[in-house]
Amino acid sequence: MVTRESMKNWVVEALESMGNKGWPKDVAKYIWDNYETELKESGSLLYTWQYDVRWAAQSLRNSGRLKPVYGRRDLPWELS
Repeated sequence: MVTRESMKNWVVEALESMGNKGWPKDVAKYIWDNYETELKESGSLLYTWQYDVRWAAQSLRNSGRLKPVYGRRDLPWELS
């Protein structure tokens, strides 16, 4: 079953596939391309998944897995 916690793994997987750095829109596209079926079967998460991906990125940032962006929106997401 897909949960918000699943999103953390998917964000890391997406970034690893892009050479450890990528824009949020590209991470979302990767997740949709690879996990569309799971998202569609997840119930209400289908309607919030893009928000949940951003939550996952912030959680990964807080744990040190993603590099900080210091509130900037002109920087890609990058694994530490």
